[in-house]
Amino acid sequence: MKYAHLGRTGLSVSRICLGTMNFGPVTSKEDSFAIMDAAHAQGVNFFDSANVYGWSDKGLTERIVGEWFAQGGGRRERTVLATKLYGDMGDWPNDGKLSALNIRRACDASLARLQTDYIDLYQMHHIDRSTPWDEIWEAMDVLRQQGKIIYAGSSNFAGWHLVQAQEAANRRGQLGLVSEQSIYNLVERTVELEVLPAAAAYGIGVIPWSPLHGGLLGGVIRKTLDGTTSRSASGRAADALEKHRPAIEEWERFCDERGEDPGDVALAWLLHQPAVTAPIVGPRTIDHLDGALRALEITLDESALARIDEIFPGPGGTAPEAYAW
Repeated sequence: MKYAHLGRTGLSVSRICLGTMNFGPVTSKEDSFAIMDAAHAQGVNFFDSANVYGWSDKGLTERIVGEWFAQGGGRRERTVLATKLYGDMGDWPNDGKLSALNIRRACDASLARLQTDYIDLYQMHHIDRSTPWDEIWEAMDVLRQQGKIIYAGSSNFAGWHLVQAQEAANRRGQLGLVSEQSIYNLVERTVELEVLPAAAAYGIGVIPWSPLHGGLLGGVIRKTLDGTTSRSASGRAADALEKHRPAIEEWERFCDERGEDPGDVALAWLLHQPAVTAPIVGPRTIDHLDGALRALEITLDESALARIDEIFPGPGGTAPEAYAW
């Protein structure tokens, strides 16, 4: 396993982050346990969750992770645990978002479900435009003083949100954000305009979610032809396939020429991006996890990266040069 520091911190995390969103709704508890054990066996120490995961049974995923920790054997101690808050956990006022009240309640509830007394990386799942940053950072600082969280991160923030958050933390003499989770993949490269430059400038590690764009980059056409497609035939991938079919066809030919699985090459491409700490993979089976780890062994030289840019051009660089002189 390869490791990297998370942003500007001294925290070492695996370059693949295990996403747990499937645990419960898609993957059984027993299979989820097996995947987490396999991840540790492969050196993956970075796990990501959220309080809303479980969907119709919000909190289910955190409970499964907590039950896995409860088995002992150093499982919790060997895991850099990340989870998130923001989404409504009920239909009563203050059951969501980033008020100081909800930050306190949501953290305590996640700790109980996860059966642990601290969260390594506590992430804001979305920007809350109605709560001032002084309130948010004061609440996060209280959690740190209580030993309930160690680091704070964000998810789905725009570049200017990162700046706003970090400058507010700097004024208070606080560490502020150490990570940002953004959708980032070969099809969706908008974050290259301003999010990635802002993250790099502030030492904020980038954790891409949906690295295969819902399976679109994982060989969807090939799998459709041989009848092995599943998730790739629905959701984000299905919505984007027809729009991007020529590029996807060329992408799969490129990967075939290299003798590599398209999904593994898509992950490898992300690992070659300077701002990226660790893409999140959400395996439904151990085989899916093993395949994702193959990306760590793939090296893309300048000619390969240039060919990929031809297939998926992206926004044209960073702002403002991408759209101005």
